[in-house]
Amino acid sequence: MDWRKILLVASIVSLSISSAIPASDRIVAVERSHTQQQVQKLAAAITVKVLSSEFLGSGILVRKDGEVYTVLTNAHVLRASQPPYRIQISDGRVYAASFPVKRSHMKSLPQNTDLALLEFRSPSHKYQVASLGTSSNLNIGHEVFAAGFPVNGEGFVGKGVSFKVGEISLVLDKALEGGYRIGYTNDVQKGMSGGPLLNSAGEVVAINGMHAEPLWGNPYVYQDGTEPDNSLRQRMERYSWGIPMEIYKKGGMNRQDAENAKK
Repeated sequence: MDWRKILLVASIVSLSISSAIPASDRIVAVERSHTQQQVQKLAAAITVKVLSSEFLGSGILVRKDGEVYTVLTNAHVLRASQPPYRIQISDGRVYAASFPVKRSHMKSLPQNTDLALLEFRSPSHKYQVASLGTSSNLNIGHEVFAAGFPVNGEGFVGKGVSFKVGEISLVLDKALEGGYRIGYTNDVQKGMSGGPLLNSAGEVVAINGMHAEPLWGNPYVYQDGTEPDNSLRQRMERYSWGIPMEIYKKGGMNRQDAENAKK
């Protein structure tokens, strides 16, 4: 058999195999461009500690503008203490942080969302910022990775970033109070609030903020004041919850910022 026939047979076999794979599976395979170890390394680089007089929670490096870095976290993390705030990076360095100075290219975060921004200046050290994705492509069963700095029973934080593997369990049609809409099985613990939820491409698709089985209060109220039925609420209580990254992308940065964050 000459080489032209061999190539033709190989092409037919390849097309047949590809056609036999469901479209959804083929899409997942394309998205999975990083190994779990690579995503974990990315998470460790972009996840920071938010400090005041003590540890408050986690945050995400989302933007670099010259020497100035922007950190995205939960508003409830900052409400746990008063300024001045500090940011500790993966290399152990600690920087004084402040609320961002309003610039012409910056937008305001949407009201009634559990998000807040801090910024710090690093003249001599450069840090990686997150690649920002979207939750629109997330479906139930998709693998996701949560990162942050959990507080243990004695109130101490581990030295490294905690990395939790799980999958998407619920995507609500409308958001809960604070903007929460993405439910997942990852074991998000106290202290991981403000940390990233990443997809298998290493993109931040949501911000951690609510762990499963809350001990008090009623966090399961929609932004319009209505509540889920009892059956759905019981399911919701089993999962951690995050705020879709597009909430920040629409409010905290303009289109050029979003492109810069991917570079």
